[in-house]
Amino acid sequence: MRTRRILWVFSTSLLLFVVNRPARAEEISLKDGTKIVGRMNSLSDDKIEVVTAYGKMQIKRTDIVTISFPENNPGGTAQAATAKKDVVPNIDESLRGTQYINRTGKFSLVLPSEWAIDPALPHSPTVFAGLSSRDKMRFLMVSQEEYTGSMESYKELGQIHARGVLGSYEELMESPITIDGKTSLLISYRGTLAKSNVPIQFLVAIIPSGSIFTKVSTWCVEPLFHETQPMFEKILTSYRSTAQTTSAAAGSSKP
Repeated sequence: MRTRRILWVFSTSLLLFVVNRPARAEEISLKDGTKIVGRMNSLSDDKIEVVTAYGKMQIKRTDIVTISFPENNPGGTAQAATAKKDVVPNIDESLRGTQYINRTGKFSLVLPSEWAIDPALPHSPTVFAGLSSRDKMRFLMVSQEEYTGSMESYKELGQIHARGVLGSYEELMESPITIDGKTSLLISYRGTLAKSNVPIQFLVAIIPSGSIFTKVSTWCVEPLFHETQPMFEKILTSYRSTAQTTSAAAGSSKP
């Protein structure tokens, strides 16, 4: 029971995490409006390596709009950008048998029969789904957001957030995969919760569609991961966008 509670608290922290800004660091603005604060560590023909408060990340130079140096800001560190006051959308979703349909995010998944929509998992302007096994030991969240940068830089931004939430962070695997007919990315990583030291392992799929990136994240305590991984893989690869289906249906209803 205690482990279940810890995993629920961790699920909430995924949404509440905010990256701390190191003092007197460069502020790098990307094409999609994201700002990364850290120290430039190395420079190559096509990439910049930046050391942030939670580790290193590689940024493609073509994704960068501006770099602000602390010397250009005599008042100290850069001011945080004003956060958008986005409203959490009302989620229109259903789970009948093994078929999960999310009409707000326009996607579907096939889930094991013992899974359910989990109202305890929080939503945000970009998180459209939270589901779990009935024993509350295996979890899934689906997020969607617009991002005009590359798949690689989107993945790196996500891993920086993971480093901030997890202790002893370690990326285990990264491989290309085809999901819903799109060239996607499958990532596995693990880490521990700071206060409890509970080890958790993730399997995450990043699925691009134009400038929209969908991230399907699954996780459980590490001792269960080996037996659960095949289940997670089936769930991730079952992802289907229903946007085209919805558009086609709307078009066919016109006189």
